[in-house]
Amino acid sequence: MATLKFWRDSRLPFIEARMVSDGREVHYDKHSHDVFSIGAITSGRSMYWNESQTQEVKSGTVVLMNAGDVHACNPICDNQWSYIMFYVDVSWLMRLQVDLGLNVKAAMLRFDATVSQAPDLFNGLTALYELCTDDTNDVLLKQTAVFDFFILLHQSLKVVPELRLEANPKLKKAADFIVQHYTESLHLEDICAASGLSPSYLIRAFKQQYGMTPHAYLLNRRILFAQHQLKKRLPIVDVALAAGFSDQPHFQRVFKRIVAATPHQYSAD
Repeated sequence: MATLKFWRDSRLPFIEARMVSDGREVHYDKHSHDVFSIGAITSGRSMYWNESQTQEVKSGTVVLMNAGDVHACNPICDNQWSYIMFYVDVSWLMRLQVDLGLNVKAAMLRFDATVSQAPDLFNGLTALYELCTDDTNDVLLKQTAVFDFFILLHQSLKVVPELRLEANPKLKKAADFIVQHYTESLHLEDICAASGLSPSYLIRAFKQQYGMTPHAYLLNRRILFAQHQLKKRLPIVDVALAAGFSDQPHFQRVFKRIVAATPHQYSAD
């Protein structure tokens, strides 16, 4: 059985899934996604870090990551564990929240919880994975099951408006500059000039605000871009160069640290 497997269906472009049967072989750097992520620990236990919270999670636990949350989930020593994850487009979730009558304004409402022990959510998520990855099921059944689960999720857990405040508006200028120029070869002086911050303040305050150094934030943006490109089945070497990496080996090392899969594994059917 493969340790790592991705599932995608072009008829459901707003959602994808991942299964890891032996989490001892999967190690993540702290990272974030531009999608909503939800997973289920199907066996064993691991250590889950999300923003300022660190906790041990075990079989039967559902973990959640709002888009933009800096997080990582890694083995405890050499303890075996396995999990499934779903990654869901934020705009699709926003439309669902509107349909459910929630007060959605400029951004998707965030889930207040980062973990849940609710059996119905765990069983629902694992059943959804089995249903979606079964090629004998038709698309209407899969679409219906996806809606049913995410309606249940909103009925079970509290959602709240985006409450994150920028401690210093110049830090957002720095982050925005990185987002606008992440495929380029950036220097610390470039980010400081764009934000009006000193190097020492930028390094210290940026990590405190965003959970990553400016360099890690830059690499994370490059890998998010690369993931979108790899889904289009573009050549890995072309994606590496387009994302701002000088060579393919460097791209592959960074990709595996953040995605815990090689570019080839991620893009394969």
